[in-house]
Amino acid sequence: MEYVYAALILNESGEEINEENLTNVLDAAGVDVEESRVKALVAALEDVDIDEAVEQAAAVPAGGAAAGGAAADEGAEEADEEEAEEEEAEEEEDDDEDDASGEGLGELFG
Repeated sequence: MEYVYAALILNESGEEINEENLTNVLDAAGVDVEESRVKALVAALEDVDIDEAVEQAAAVPAGGAAAGGAAADEGAEEADEEEAEEEEAEEEEDDDEDDASGEGLGELFG
């Protein structure tokens, strides 16, 4: 999620969203930067109007994201899909770590 936030910061400040600028923002925030994720995000956002995507996201009521998805442009959908895949992979890694260490609410109360 830090990568997306960094891109939003660059967009808000009027800076170009490129690999160097994105890496600089992430470094300044103390994030361990993965070059492949930076490249993937820059490529995914290449043809996306971020201001328009943010406006569309703000216009979709909570719980109505599936219905509002048709209104999103194709580039934003690709970025969202890629981001969702990355988050899913991270969640799976976290779940594996929790299972391996015996941590979790099930272990506390089960």
